[in-house]
Amino acid sequence: MNYKLVIFDFDGTLADSFPYFLRTVNVLAETYNFPTINPDDVDQLRGLDARQMMKRANLPVWKIPLIARSFIRLMARDIDQIQLFDGIRSLLQQLADAGVRLAVVSSNSEDNIRKVLGPQSAVLITYYGCGTSLFGKQHKFRKAMSLSGVTPNETLCVGDEIRDIEAAKEAATAFGAVAWGYTRADVLTSFPAISVFHTPNDIARAVLGHTIGFGQQ
Repeated sequence: MNYKLVIFDFDGTLADSFPYFLRTVNVLAETYNFPTINPDDVDQLRGLDARQMMKRANLPVWKIPLIARSFIRLMARDIDQIQLFDGIRSLLQQLADAGVRLAVVSSNSEDNIRKVLGPQSAVLITYYGCGTSLFGKQHKFRKAMSLSGVTPNETLCVGDEIRDIEAAKEAATAFGAVAWGYTRADVLTSFPAISVFHTPNDIARAVLGHTIGFGQQ
């Protein structure tokens, strides 16, 4: 086993919520007075980090928590529209069965995350660090490690955004980026010293040192 703790992001990493984000972001844009997103611009936006997107939208920092809370409330209303990516449920079970401790650190709510995971997968998570600020994940990473009794060298953080990479660097942990999330894979691969996972099997190989066959759950 290469890692004793894996800390997952939720949106875009475990859950396929980007399509829902695209369906709701323009509603939020009208409410909070920032530019709407044209479908033709989505691919370009997926190459930006959070600070660049804030600058493009001319969003002051104080508005971010308001927008995030509104998005979380909308998702709670429409939670049946959010599904886990194929293979994630099996991945979590196999890692837990192998003795790996699992955590989720996300700006989303614990209630939303538990509902999407479902009771069988939700119980596998030993720490939920939810409602984190846009640029504050490193603090929850450290808390997850402390509660799990592991060191940064024994921890792998898995996410899909540039801010996740930055937070893992602050917490001195290894980082693996999923190629199926919000940020384009070609942008993620430009960062040195991180892994890029193209399938859940890649995560299993990085954590356990061998490949596990997954179903499509």
